Amino acid sequence: MKFAYPLSINYEDTDFTGFVYHANYLKFCERARSDYLRVKGINQKAMFTKGEALVVRRMDCNFLAPAHFEDKLTVQTEFKEMAGARFQLFQTVTLGDTTLFTAAVTVVLIDGKGRPRRITPELATALTQP
Repeated sequence: MKFAYPLSINYEDTDFTGFVYHANYLKFCERARSDYLRVKGINQKAMFTKGEALVVRRMDCNFLAPAHFEDKLTVQTEFKEMAGARFQLFQTVTLGDTTLFTAAVTVVLIDGKGRPRRITPELATALTQP
């Protein structure tokens, strides 16, 4: 199942060229991932109080085409796989039918000391449900 997150480009998202500044695509993906997890029933704030956190370990990004001020984008997030302490998502930023940016994202569950921790059964269930 792909989760769609709508996004409008504001003036502050652009640089002097009028294009969206490259680092902002990471912010857009972070917002979409946070919303994706929320919709899946994963309460990250509650995880923090238990001494757990989900952190990005790796992102493999491809910048394919620019976005501009006032563009209406969609960030799609799709679960790919899970093993041990990590799971992988694939995120795509589109403008209509045009793909602007893609990211393969590896997320790791860590404990309060920053050490990887095996994905809990509850988290695994939430992530794999359609």
